[in-house]
Amino acid sequence: MLGLILFYLPSLLCGIHVVRTGREMFWLWLFIIGPLIAPAFYFLAVLVPSWMGGSGARSVGRAARQALDPERDYRTAMRNLEETPTIGARMKVAQAAAALGRWSDAEAQWALSADGQWADDPTILMGHAVSLLELGRHADALERLEKLKAQGPEGKTPVAALAFARAYEGLGRNEEADDAYRFAADRVPGLESGGRYVAFMAKTGRREDAEIGFTEIERRLAKIAPPLRPEARVWRDLAAKALGRS
Repeated sequence: MLGLILFYLPSLLCGIHVVRTGREMFWLWLFIIGPLIAPAFYFLAVLVPSWMGGSGARSVGRAARQALDPERDYRTAMRNLEETPTIGARMKVAQAAAALGRWSDAEAQWALSADGQWADDPTILMGHAVSLLELGRHADALERLEKLKAQGPEGKTPVAALAFARAYEGLGRNEEADDAYRFAADRVPGLESGGRYVAFMAKTGRREDAEIGFTEIERRLAKIAPPLRPEARVWRDLAAKALGRS
């Protein structure tokens, strides 16, 4: 009996916190069906951010919630779109679909969002371009990016440069891709730009430069908070694969 009490004690304590603070009641069901893992996620998603505050803690909380229920944002966005079919609601669906890697769905939603007066909206152009890149439609993506660039500063950011680099690489325009990757590599937060640049350099025969870039990626990966590290490691592994490493 004592063992059973101790087994469910974390869930009980977290459940009391849920009720007292008025948080989402779905946590209580999760504590019942997952008495070990659910309290751990609750600790990272709710308790740590509430104790520590700040953007770093909030990022940890978002990562934990995403791992526990990855389709939650998508379901919410779809429900909101059905209730209020606005461009803003449709953009949220596209973003949520992209977060799940549902690139065909995301591309379709961005295309619908770009209808009429919203055709030149920078957020829609960038979101649509990224979805097209993920689908291997590099020429179509570049068309959206060029349209974005013509509008001004929104098309000249490091994030836009990374998208341009991917489009150029996909079209075999390696010199332009290299310039764009170099600009984006140290300016886009996270490891994606660096990982893609290392892979590009390895692919184009610049092994020594790629090795230097890979060392920097591993150094930065080691400094990322453990709950966020699996997502960042995707880009380390992309670079490692291009270099023939494990």
